Amino acid sequence: MGEQANYSRRRMEASNHISAARVALTPAAAEVLARLTDLHGPLMFHQSGGCCDGSAPMCYPRGDFILGESDVHLGDLNFNGPEPVGFYMSAAQFDKWRHTHLTVDVVAGRGSGFSVEAPEGVRFIIRSRLLTEDELTHLEEKPRQPTSP
Repeated sequence: MGEQANYSRRRMEASNHISAARVALTPAAAEVLARLTDLHGPLMFHQSGGCCDGSAPMCYPRGDFILGESDVHLGDLNFNGPEPVGFYMSAAQFDKWRHTHLTVDVVAGRGSGFSVEAPEGVRFIIRSRLLTEDELTHLEEKPRQPTSP
């Protein structure tokens, strides 16, 4: 099976996965995060609001991106690494995306931002869908403010 077919299959698996969380991770993205964690140590994501690579999720070594009081923690992404990867975005952006479930995926190609996967020949992207009414009733209205990444 070709690489493009593998990405398509993984995307389909991710889109069929229904989670009560606001953010999830595809198996392909989890593989990349495991490699990047080996290279850079603990990581974090910040969902870009239009800078650099459009609206791509940016992955940084934990603490390299300074979170502010206007950032919110949407959740932690678990993978086969030593610890989860926190996922953050600005409160203003969250206000627009509050009804959206985000899935971090990875595709071949190089992004133009400062995200740590850029030299690996892949880039993280977001796949989104609206949260169901049932999911919305089980989630906090607004994620908590980060205390530290």
